[in-house]
Amino acid sequence: MEYKKDNEEYDRSFKVILIGNRAAGKTNIISRFQKNKFNPNSQITIDIDFDTSGEERYLSVSRTHYRDAVGAFIVYDITNEESFNKLKFWFEEFQKNAKENAIPMIIGNKCDLEKERKISKEMGQKFAEENKALFMETSAKDGTNIQKAFEILTKEIFNTFENETDKPIDSIILSKRIIIDPKKPRPCC
Repeated sequence: MEYKKDNEEYDRSFKVILIGNRAAGKTNIISRFQKNKFNPNSQITIDIDFDTSGEERYLSVSRTHYRDAVGAFIVYDITNEESFNKLKFWFEEFQKNAKENAIPMIIGNKCDLEKERKISKEMGQKFAEENKALFMETSAKDGTNIQKAFEILTKEIFNTFENETDKPIDSIILSKRIIIDPKKPRPCC
């Protein structure tokens, strides 16, 4: 991976959102990805750049939030059945309000809490397959698959939307720090 200075211009940027029920770990997923940090005392947020807190009272705000999104992490907590049961709701909201052909990734978060698991990995995979979505289990707490989830979703977005610009795209910036060259194979593991 390469690093890019903050003041360099970008040829292209993509809007990716995180949605799902409250306390599924959306804020900590962002924190782990951007700063490699986890806050066990994270408060429920309504940060329009990243997180709708999973509360239906914010739906009018979140519908605007979906506009022009080309991808989404639809997050559920593997230890919380209600959070999994609301996936269909969040998936449908994304499909209704996001850009056409937008790429959803279902994220089963908190895989570090295996002993408290209520939703099997197979259940999450089945939901994703039935809805033609990507799938991954993550842990914002220990960092499991956080980077990988962003890389996979970003590459899918690139492959889907690369023809929407007449500028060649040589790399994809995942944050102000990380660049992926989608044309180069990534070593395994």
